[in-house]
Amino acid sequence: MNSDRAEEKSGGTVAAVPSEGPVESSIEAGRLRSLQGLGMLCAFAAGAWLGGAEAPIKVANAEISPTTISLVMVAGVFLARWSIPALVRGTTDVGKDARQAPHLIVWAVLAGCMWAVANTLTIYAIRDVGLSIAFPLWNANSLLAIFWGFLLFNELRSAGWMRWLGVLGGALVMFGGGALLAMASSAQAPAGKATMGILAALGAGALWGTMYIPYRKAYLSGMNPLSFVTFFTVGELATMIPLAVSYRGGTALWREITGARAVLFWLVLGGFMWVIGDLFQQYAAKYVGISRGVPLSNTNQLWGLLWGVLVFHELRGAGRSVYAEVIGGSILMALGAVTIAMSSATREEHSCWQDAAEGEARRYGLASDYVRAGMQGVDSGMGTKRRTLVDWALVAGVTAFFVVLGAMARIPRVELDWKWAAVISAAMLVLLIGGGIALWRRTKFN
Repeated sequence: MNSDRAEEKSGGTVAAVPSEGPVESSIEAGRLRSLQGLGMLCAFAAGAWLGGAEAPIKVANAEISPTTISLVMVAGVFLARWSIPALVRGTTDVGKDARQAPHLIVWAVLAGCMWAVANTLTIYAIRDVGLSIAFPLWNANSLLAIFWGFLLFNELRSAGWMRWLGVLGGALVMFGGGALLAMASSAQAPAGKATMGILAALGAGALWGTMYIPYRKAYLSGMNPLSFVTFFTVGELATMIPLAVSYRGGTALWREITGARAVLFWLVLGGFMWVIGDLFQQYAAKYVGISRGVPLSNTNQLWGLLWGVLVFHELRGAGRSVYAEVIGGSILMALGAVTIAMSSATREEHSCWQDAAEGEARRYGLASDYVRAGMQGVDSGMGTKRRTLVDWALVAGVTAFFVVLGAMARIPRVELDWKWAAVISAAMLVLLIGGGIALWRRTKFN
């Protein structure tokens, strides 16, 4: 107990401990509460940025294929996944994690492959049923996250019947909200497209829900989220480039991208914003688990509703029943997610998580002090964090790339409310700054 206090006061570096033996249940109660509160804050921030990241898709013109849009967004994702870790911690820290847990590179690449396919499906879903409706449908991934968290990672074990009731009750409420939104989509979508839009959104949710298995394996093993997302992008590119080329053809794809120079900035920006939300979600998964962090970050559906209805006027001219279904369904799903998230892990349940971490350590031969430090949100001390010329070159290069794209960009030819766009963007920035400061103070981004 006292060593935990010393670690927290000494700037987040774990003291030297023997590398043999099991991962002990040694997190102080106050530290555990602090990390769970941090995880919930990160999940709320994730919801805001994951929701806002889809808004730039609306500026893309109808002639651009969904596959091409997804490929350009992946380019923005790639830029963010390398430049943000380089800025925050440095690529030397990424290399340290790779040496400690090399097996997680494979899991990260696999997760990236699933993300690329899911993201492409969301483009089709948004086109067919709109932002305010598609979001909650693919957020069925939270149900899968609850299932995988319980089955594979000991989440909700020894949680008590009240917390089980909160999680299962919240899941049922979310299902009811999703049903209302599906009814609304059938009324609002163009003829013949509602079914395809619903299926695309649900397919994306299934892939994203399964993608959280590698996430949880990584953080039980001690890997830093900033390292995991760097390897994640390899799978995204390895999947998205062949998918786009095979679907469109190399020449046609290049012609389409160069012909869309005026909107490339917005699509790359969307990918960059998505990574900010995903990083917050990664920290949420690390500190409150996927069975709670994923549903809470799925408040992105409300941010999608705000962007869709207030900024892009998606439901203009719709009848009162449609408004009631969309708003009521979104509120139900949000209430269900909050109910799940507020069923916080007890100390007994957290001990079960540590048993799962011990299993990962034995399975892959990981040093227990590395795993223990990761669970406590402190630095394992297995390397020196420093930024090199490579890190600064990455940050400068990405900045220059955005400046060039911004110079070619034009104001989108879509009707939108700039006042509401500014208000929502300001709220997102508040969550970004608040979440970033909290992560730094409590964990130094560990």
